[in-house]
Amino acid sequence: MRRGSATVAGSLALVVAASSVLAATAVETPPDRPSKAAVQQSISDKPQKSPLDTGPLHPGDNHGESDGHLLPTRNNVKVIGKAPVSDRAPGRVADVTVFRKHAYLAAFRDPFCNKGGVSVFDVAKPRQPKEIGFIPTGPNSYVGEGVQVVHLDTKHFTGDVLIFNNEICDVPQPGTVGGATMVKVTNPANPKYLAQGFGDRGLTGSAFAHEVHSAFIWQDGRKAYAVLVDDYEAEDVDIFNITDPRNPRKIAEHNLAELFPQILQPGLEEVFLHDMIVKNIGGRPVMLASYWDAGYVKLDVSDPRNPVYLGDSDFNSPDPELLERTGLLEEPEGNGHYAEFTRNNDYIVGADEDFNPFGVRGQTDDGDTFPAVGGSATPPILPDDPLTGTTVYVGRACNTDPAVPAPPENGGPWLAVVERGICTFDEKVANVEAVTANGGYEGTIIFNRTGSDGCGLFGMSVTGERPAVSITRFAGFGLFDIEELYDEEECRAGTGTELAPIKLGTTGDFVTLTAFFNGWGYIHLFDNRRGKLIELDTFAVREAMDDRYASRFGALSVHEVATSRMHDGLVYSSYYDAGFRVLRIKGDRLRPSGKFIGPRGNDFWGVQVFRHNGKEFVAASDRDFGLYILKYTGRP
Repeated sequence: MRRGSATVAGSLALVVAASSVLAATAVETPPDRPSKAAVQQSISDKPQKSPLDTGPLHPGDNHGESDGHLLPTRNNVKVIGKAPVSDRAPGRVADVTVFRKHAYLAAFRDPFCNKGGVSVFDVAKPRQPKEIGFIPTGPNSYVGEGVQVVHLDTKHFTGDVLIFNNEICDVPQPGTVGGATMVKVTNPANPKYLAQGFGDRGLTGSAFAHEVHSAFIWQDGRKAYAVLVDDYEAEDVDIFNITDPRNPRKIAEHNLAELFPQILQPGLEEVFLHDMIVKNIGGRPVMLASYWDAGYVKLDVSDPRNPVYLGDSDFNSPDPELLERTGLLEEPEGNGHYAEFTRNNDYIVGADEDFNPFGVRGQTDDGDTFPAVGGSATPPILPDDPLTGTTVYVGRACNTDPAVPAPPENGGPWLAVVERGICTFDEKVANVEAVTANGGYEGTIIFNRTGSDGCGLFGMSVTGERPAVSITRFAGFGLFDIEELYDEEECRAGTGTELAPIKLGTTGDFVTLTAFFNGWGYIHLFDNRRGKLIELDTFAVREAMDDRYASRFGALSVHEVATSRMHDGLVYSSYYDAGFRVLRIKGDRLRPSGKFIGPRGNDFWGVQVFRHNGKEFVAASDRDFGLYILKYTGRP
């Protein structure tokens, strides 16, 4: 939205290419990441490879495809100009930022992870934006959420700095970078690297920094700082002193869940940093961290080494938007993805991203029930098509583990129960689906591992031909009637048995997994106060809370919001296949005031406000096309 440690000087190559336009959309689900012990073991066993071989580690790694979009529409929104990226393709474009007379669009990993970086557009004439260059990142690296340009004036540096995140596809190649990269763009036509691939190296040794999902820069006095989202240690808030952006130094690493346990909410256990901004409010830098199921967390970072808790949000129960629109009583899903303060700082507007409009529940033949989460890119379990079968424990199902046993010869259907850990979800599911003897398995159930980042319910980035779901470790034990052997404290501490005490091939309960509609992700409005933030209102596009639009219309979740720099109560939002939306805050309520979906549909990722000749415009990034410049024409 807003939008190393080796220093490389010199101009960047300008890359121009052409491609055809195809339709695509987005999917984002919190995936697995290896435990610290697993990563260190990977390093010691295979020093020639990186722990990135374990696959996608963060929600932003899995924007994929779904079909369709809503019908074209336009209300109080004018398209001022637009321009494609030179190598446009499905899912090619990610985030966008604008600084002065230039827009910067992130080049995502799709369709091939070999051209990651940032496209540069001249927007001095908003009606005629023009691509003027491309700033590449390392091979097999790509850019997603973290694109921002700021002007720094510190005791060591003066100039305009572009920062972007680096995530990695597949096996790293020579020159692949993780971490974040900073580039001097005082002259955008002649950009120069300042620091490439800087970040936390705690788990990867000296080869490269941890992948970074997003990044943000702020200046405080004559010092400057960058905060990074660490894909490996996902609860961490990594802060670097970049007063000299050619030599960034890590000065802090904060786990907010440990520092401020009051932010945690029972029943919502997928807790990690997804994104953040920092804004000067009342003379002090205030960080607004989007901490997924822990909500939005407000911190005073005047001393980045010792952040001070100012406030945080909880998710109301039952889900208020779902209840208002459908009358359904369901638990909230969390998913605090991105938030901003309004111009006058009276409010906080948060975007909860959710790309699965169905929840999943399980029930055993013993009568026990448990929650489950569907895999990101496996066939969904639908309300009229439950998944049923007798469970079979097949271990961790990694390539280095004992082979996945075939189900019994008689009976069935069968569901493979897998323990999370060591290898990717893709590897586990592939090994289960490779079993064809005795009819094979109808689907896969993966239960959580031990450790501080394990035990509870979790989401997973996974591809497969048959349904796959994730469940808690306790529920996994319950499938084999050994609940009495589970100890929550030992599980959280990681001091219990690493592998479940279940013999390979053991059959368990008969399970029925059913789906229920719970809507797409939407927007929250909070009163900006100290302590617990009071939720004032919520907003979702109408179709996002209608089960008739749960498929065939693309992803109807919100992605990001941008608050106006000229008007206190104006909010812009990117809604993927539901297009661009404008909201007005009036009487502590979110009121829809504008919308746009083009004739062939849109798949908007980012939104960024900017001024030109005293007027406010919005840059929006279409994932399959490139840059749109829009203007709201309604009442402010």
